[in-house]
Amino acid sequence: MLAPAKINLYLHVTGRRADGYHLLDSLVAFADIGDEITVGPANNLKVAITGPFGKGLAAHDPAQNLVWRAAAALAQELACPPGALITLEKHLPVASGIGGGSSDAATTLTLLMTLWQAKLAPERLAALGAKLGADVPVCLRRRAVFVGGVGELIAPAPALPETYVVLVNPGRPLPTPDVYKARQGPFGQAARFAETPDDAVAFAAILRSRRNDLTDAARSLVPEIGEVLAALADCDGTLLSRMSGSGATCFALFADANAAGAAATRLRANRPDWWVATGRLLS
Repeated sequence: MLAPAKINLYLHVTGRRADGYHLLDSLVAFADIGDEITVGPANNLKVAITGPFGKGLAAHDPAQNLVWRAAAALAQELACPPGALITLEKHLPVASGIGGGSSDAATTLTLLMTLWQAKLAPERLAALGAKLGADVPVCLRRRAVFVGGVGELIAPAPALPETYVVLVNPGRPLPTPDVYKARQGPFGQAARFAETPDDAVAFAAILRSRRNDLTDAARSLVPEIGEVLAALADCDGTLLSRMSGSGATCFALFADANAAGAAATRLRANRPDWWVATGRLLS
């Protein structure tokens, strides 16, 4: 099952709580680009990690991986033995601002609910996910939503038009806490909208009046983000280019698959050291 990449199409930092956590307003969408997770029966809990970005994760204690932690937390919630063989095929870069670990955890929860023939109210499952990470509840939705608070306030977003996306990461991991620590300047305002865009061009026009408030902080830590954004903006057919989440992955939106594919081909040829992926936003 695909654990889709999470993309912050805009992200405004609207305040900061007394405990130091920042308050956000963001439109989150998902793409048909991501990791692959499979589960099967086993006598105890086992996690196998493969894929292009699996080597680094496999070298660490598997009990620290969000997939393992999700399985263990669900078993405890259900008061059942955590018997499962989980395979994580890691295609998304680690610590890259597109919610790979959170999406992996959410997908694991979904698959194990079926494997273990369990029933859990969506509210309980979301609360369980929130204990694993702030982005896990939204990743359980797998559809475009507005996110507020520190990630726990989720509201429906208008339906998305057919829109294609190219994701690019310069090959530099960027821990989220470092970006928030580096952020400076005033807080922004919520910028939600109710209209349903007619097409990708209209959608990009709506997003263009919004921004990602973490971009400057992320660029101060990973200057290559500026190069990625410039390269995406220079591609034929680009409607909008922006950083996702806390970076360092950036994205560009396109109206058709051919333009997105041509952009990805050009970027791979010019910068073979970058991770480049193309796909479609999930409606």
